Amino acid sequence: MGLIVQKFGGTSVADAEKIHLASRRAIAARERGNRVVVVVSAMGDTTDDLVDLADQVCTWRGTKYNPPKREMDQLLATGEQVTIALMAMAIHAQGCEAISFTGGQIGLVTDNAFSKARIQSINHQRIINELDSGKIVIVAGFQGVTPDGDLTTLGRGGSNATLVALGAVLHADVCENYTDVDGIYTADPRIVKNARKIDRISYDEMLELSGLGASVLQTRAVEFAKKYNVPIEVRNSQNDNPGTWIVSETQNMEHIVVSGVALKKELIRVTIKSVPDQPGIAATIFSTIAAGNIVVDDIIQNVMDDNTANISFTVEHGDLADIKPVVEKLTKVLGGRMQAIYQADLAKVSAVGVGMRTHTGVAQRMFKALADAKVNIQNITTSEIKISCIISKEDGPRALQAVHDVFELEKAK
Repeated sequence: MGLIVQKFGGTSVADAEKIHLASRRAIAARERGNRVVVVVSAMGDTTDDLVDLADQVCTWRGTKYNPPKREMDQLLATGEQVTIALMAMAIHAQGCEAISFTGGQIGLVTDNAFSKARIQSINHQRIINELDSGKIVIVAGFQGVTPDGDLTTLGRGGSNATLVALGAVLHADVCENYTDVDGIYTADPRIVKNARKIDRISYDEMLELSGLGASVLQTRAVEFAKKYNVPIEVRNSQNDNPGTWIVSETQNMEHIVVSGVALKKELIRVTIKSVPDQPGIAATIFSTIAAGNIVVDDIIQNVMDDNTANISFTVEHGDLADIKPVVEKLTKVLGGRMQAIYQADLAKVSAVGVGMRTHTGVAQRMFKALADAKVNIQNITTSEIKISCIISKEDGPRALQAVHDVFELEKAK
């Protein structure tokens, strides 16, 4: 008897009919002789609606206040609790036994980084006991609890982290991620109309694409999958078409130079000017930012003639409210003539492929494609399997199409 962990995203459980459809998939897997765990997200736009409601409540006398992150997690975790109960009811209605659990009820323990918590441990014995009794187990994605019992959420796409973490601790044969697309595409098909579905992609490639804007899987979910060698199939909940398998790298993957391209649409560049050019300053700046649980990218330092430096880095637009007070604190603590400048309306276009390790000329082709499309490159970063360019936000869709076309990703390899 195998063990399958299935996850259904918000669009796959958006109403009663879709919940019943998802339930039938879980029951079908159970009838094939598998033990089945189901992870669910909040229904449809529930999370966005709750965020909007919090914004309304936190606007007082014409001034908007940032809600406490602990209380936001208390609020947002309710969305998944609704779905798990409804999913269990639907399975019961179709004649099969099921039981629902919140993250706290299965002992999914996280750190206390509210809104961006990381999973530390899962006490899976309660799940095993219910599976042994023949039930389908339904688990709320996106949420956990701190060692002190406070509710936490795992960030946007956090249900994927729950899916793979459970797959790892339960030694699942496969994690099935059901969403509203047929799999992983060579680019966002909403932007690039000739994007092609990928049949198989490596953990490393998916890890890069997830961090660079591909929203199908959260980066931490892919990290779990790679660490514990958990295969994932991304499938469409509305049909039975084969999806995309995310697996360990094979030799056959190396002949594909570029597997996919991605666009991160909302970036802010933070430039701290007149930073003292001396040892330890950069460490102080970025350790302070890290302590605020803010992820930075594309760091560039330019040394000036007056023994100072300008340090620039990018953060996601959603982190702007968090990064500003941290940077203001740094400018006061470090003193001098330091000042911060914030530049919005930026994006990042990237090409990813394990074949870059053994092929040359990839950067030249990408840069020429962007030049031909009249897209100005502001910064460039690379790794052994990716090339990324910071560009203007308004150039993003055109840049993504140009890079996709130059590597002929619409053609099956």
